[in-house]
Amino acid sequence: MSEKKRIRKEMKESLALLTKPFYEHYSYKIASTLYKDEDWLLANIIGITISKEPEVDTFQIIRKAWEAGKVVVVPKCDPKVKTLSFWRITEFSQLESVFYGLLEPKIEETTEVKPEDIDLLFVPGLAYTREGFRLGFGGGYYDRYLENYPGKTISLAFHIQVIPQFPVEKHDIPVSKIITNDEVIKIK
Repeated sequence: MSEKKRIRKEMKESLALLTKPFYEHYSYKIASTLYKDEDWLLANIIGITISKEPEVDTFQIIRKAWEAGKVVVVPKCDPKVKTLSFWRITEFSQLESVFYGLLEPKIEETTEVKPEDIDLLFVPGLAYTREGFRLGFGGGYYDRYLENYPGKTISLAFHIQVIPQFPVEKHDIPVSKIITNDEVIKIK
């Protein structure tokens, strides 16, 4: 088993031990910190994933974004070519369940938004280093998207997801900031 595979497996096991009360409490603390963050306050268009436990809950963040008058765009995967595109949603009913039980935008009810129009992109992952490198879920979708994305990036993570190190490859692009339930890690 590769080092990355081992870390992914261990992190999934650690996250599975997070009880619902802690999951909710930590997600709330992370969101509360985010709402005071300058990048959040200045962003008009945010690109954000539709979370699936045990990822930090993004449903509350999306609701808050709508309340604040922000435009919310969510990813759609193309598994054939392993690419992402982002589509504007104005309500959760514009989502449908696709492969792996992920919720994605219904193309016929939403409009695509180009990478250069997104002010702040939330980048998901399983594990992070303090240098902003992330270990994703293994598809490489975000690595490819970030190559052409000029805006700010942020990751939301539980404190247990920040680890000392893992193998970093030359195509890996660090995020600008990581917000955990304990701290804000600014990278660049």
